[in-house]
Amino acid sequence: MAKAPASSSKAPSAPPPASNRERPDEPRPYEASKEELLQFYHDMLLIRRFEEKAGQLYGLGLIGGFCHLYIGQEAVAVGLQSALTDKDSVITGYRDHGHMLLCGIPPKDVMAELTGRQAGISKGKGGSMHMFSVEHKFYGGHGIVGAQVSLGTGLGFAHKYRGDGGVALAYFGDGAANQGQVYESFNMAELWKLPVIFVIENNQYAMGTSVNRASSEDQLYRRGESFRIPGIQVDGMDVLAARGAAETALEWVRAGKGPIILEMKTYRYRGHSMSDPAKYRSREEVQAVRDKSDPIEHVKKLLEEQGVAEADLKKTEQDIRKIVAEAADFSESTPEPDPKELYTDVLVETY
Repeated sequence: MAKAPASSSKAPSAPPPASNRERPDEPRPYEASKEELLQFYHDMLLIRRFEEKAGQLYGLGLIGGFCHLYIGQEAVAVGLQSALTDKDSVITGYRDHGHMLLCGIPPKDVMAELTGRQAGISKGKGGSMHMFSVEHKFYGGHGIVGAQVSLGTGLGFAHKYRGDGGVALAYFGDGAANQGQVYESFNMAELWKLPVIFVIENNQYAMGTSVNRASSEDQLYRRGESFRIPGIQVDGMDVLAARGAAETALEWVRAGKGPIILEMKTYRYRGHSMSDPAKYRSREEVQAVRDKSDPIEHVKKLLEEQGVAEADLKKTEQDIRKIVAEAADFSESTPEPDPKELYTDVLVETY
């Protein structure tokens, strides 16, 4: 006679936790003072007018190679980098002009680099995609998709090794989020609890392919879950949401809890680069984002609600246009590098 199966003495297993590690609190929009809002408005407008002028210079043949503009995404960098201290470091991909301006690099030095001049921040050797300034704790501008993520993880390691209290802010796009080296970096950063904030600037299109068509998991803030890295999805068209997310992320990382991922949902108004006609999306789509979600117009409305006069905002616009025009004039008139510069800055020896 067959025996009845033995009954199990084990209690039913508990459902798996929603997350396999502690999570940060949900960020709240930053409560900015009028002075802070004015600074956000100034910084975003500076980036936009600078990029518009760069596009013009490219069209005139004064900027060579590739040129990727940041128009539409200004709230991401302004919101995040406004929360940094002078101990922190920044690294990004080739859409880098705005990030550099926010690191305190003078507009004329950035524009001169775009035109390949000796007075450029990288002596005319980096161009649009490969600018660099250790002095300003900006570590590139990188043309290889996703390479900056591994380098940014290295910056986080350096901050921890030196014990300087700094945090590395490593930007990359939705296209780079599918690169293998990104996940190697995630693993190392979490394993060693490195102070890194991984920022995915999800502008919806990796070159010409929408994120929905290129990524099986298009909720990119979840990409770190298998490494126990928490992620937060943020409205990257709202500078106050971006700054609030930065506060939350910095508190998490500075507490020694390891890296965090911020997926910034944003949108670029121009093509992937100046050579991209962007025929993969309609004009109506782009215009709809401009009309409903433009980050600069959003802050302008907030300032008007706080009683800032239209004349004051126009004065800011005029001041910025003057700065950008002077930077463009400087970039056209300053000398090109001496041919001997080909043999300098090739190797750095450390002892």
